[in-house]
Amino acid sequence: MCGIVGYIGSKKAIPVLINGLSKLEYRGYDSAGISVNENGALRVIKCKGRLSCLEDLLETEKLEGSMGIGHTRWATHGEPNDVNSHPHISQSGEIAVVHNGIIENYMQLKEFLIGQGYTFQSETDTEVIAHLVEYYYEGSLVDAVMKVIDEIEGSYALGVLCRDEQDMFVCARKDSPLIVGLGEGENFIASDIPAILEYTRDIYILEDKEVAILKRDSVQVFNSLGSPVNKEVFKVDWNVEAAEKGGYEHFMMKEMYEEPKVIRDTMNPRIKNGELVLDSINITREDIERLEKIYIVACGTAYHAGVVGKYIIEKLCRIPVEVDVASEFRYRDPLISDRNLTIIISQSGETLDTLFALREARKGGSRILSIVNVVGSSIARDSDDVLYTWAGPEIAVASTKAYNTQLTALYLVALDLGLKKGTITREQANTILEEMKKIPGGIEDILKDKDDIQKFAHAHFNSKSIFFIGRSLDYALSMEGSLKLKEISYIHSEAYAGGELKHGTIALIEKGTLVVCPMTQDSLFEKMVSNIREVKARGAVVLAITQERHREELEKTADMVLTIPDVDSLVAPISAVTPLQLFAYYMAIERGCDVDKPRNLAKSVTVE
Repeated sequence: MCGIVGYIGSKKAIPVLINGLSKLEYRGYDSAGISVNENGALRVIKCKGRLSCLEDLLETEKLEGSMGIGHTRWATHGEPNDVNSHPHISQSGEIAVVHNGIIENYMQLKEFLIGQGYTFQSETDTEVIAHLVEYYYEGSLVDAVMKVIDEIEGSYALGVLCRDEQDMFVCARKDSPLIVGLGEGENFIASDIPAILEYTRDIYILEDKEVAILKRDSVQVFNSLGSPVNKEVFKVDWNVEAAEKGGYEHFMMKEMYEEPKVIRDTMNPRIKNGELVLDSINITREDIERLEKIYIVACGTAYHAGVVGKYIIEKLCRIPVEVDVASEFRYRDPLISDRNLTIIISQSGETLDTLFALREARKGGSRILSIVNVVGSSIARDSDDVLYTWAGPEIAVASTKAYNTQLTALYLVALDLGLKKGTITREQANTILEEMKKIPGGIEDILKDKDDIQKFAHAHFNSKSIFFIGRSLDYALSMEGSLKLKEISYIHSEAYAGGELKHGTIALIEKGTLVVCPMTQDSLFEKMVSNIREVKARGAVVLAITQERHREELEKTADMVLTIPDVDSLVAPISAVTPLQLFAYYMAIERGCDVDKPRNLAKSVTVE
């Protein structure tokens, strides 16, 4: 959610901090601020609003320090305003703190600090940290921070400055991502790689309860016991250009155009000599035969990918699959044992609800297989097996290409498990793989015909409520299409199973209501045609998405038909989601919405 950047070196800190924060705007935020140690004084500038508002303030406030921390905040405790913005300063002005995450016991700590004479200016949990560091400070910032992280409960990524320590600052993390960037004569911290990629490709990925001391020429890392930790340098191998728009009006459109490439990148290295080889998954036939159930756990778009995964794994592997929203899985006391496999899906690999669900599953004895996009992320490191989706950096808040690669990865997992279990033959697997190889080219064709989608959106962007209906895999598609529309256009939308229409939903259909119908499943095509007739009889306008082979028949019933190139129904969801993404995109554009940064949303959700 929130973004953190920190710098120490010979340059002026402000340009580095602002540049880094600008690379984190995709995470979603409602205020921004910086603090710089300037000749032994902590200067703080912060405000509600976009980063541009902060830059305007900095035009009149000339800060010259070469060490500082910056933050973009997405409000959790206290409304978005100047006072609640980060950084937060301790009572004497000795300590400045930026913080991502949530401190769960902040009220108890606040009451204690009030009893010690501290007063609070904000409604945030973070101000507690600033005062508590000052309370424990006795000449060593790192010692004070170590004492604080023993006291606080919850999640945090921290950057901490001290007025009296002008040659270093401290950072720490638990359950919220934080990296250290290693430069020459300068060092950095950030909550995500794009913030510092312009300056360095060498990073440390901090683990839970690790604390780092950053100086110009050195970085020291300690564990929670205060013992030094020898960190392995992680080298970033993607270019800064990959995080730029590349001529597209929005990151979201750029990332949809990248879908063919990233699907190939996710799939092709795993097909060797025409056969599927998943080297990173070490699940044996014996392991699979012991399985009684597979859980798929994720949030949001990744959850919808998991619903598709349920259908595919059960069909190809004949193992019961249960799909759970991560935030519910953790708290419903799930029945987990060592005869379960839990598949965790997360683009960032840092989604906090999903990470906690992983730990719940592991506590019950389950094996963990994760599907993530970010190498070295917390979820990847906590898993037994990892299948990376090579989607590259995804900047737009609304996920597009990451979803396609998650689907691709789930199909590969299903094929691998099915082959090992013997529920599908090598020939059947190869036939499915051949169909999957058609998908990137099919998406390229869909993108060439996007003008038809734009015209339809232009005619219907004033819709007040839109319904998506589908059956089987198309129901899973409907859920993702509906979410995408809500996320970026702010139009009320709901997804329903086609067979549920008669059980209440059809009461909401009236003249002019827009209904979107993915129809890629040949075996259910006629039933969906009947559903279209039902809503049409009540005045609905119907947009249908189907394979080219069904166009002529469907044009007799639907008002508008968008087609995907012919592909087997089993793998159609990977390409059929692209028209739904384009539809959401153009509806948002027509309504004048900020497509890349929708309101109230964040790319990496690192609080519960």
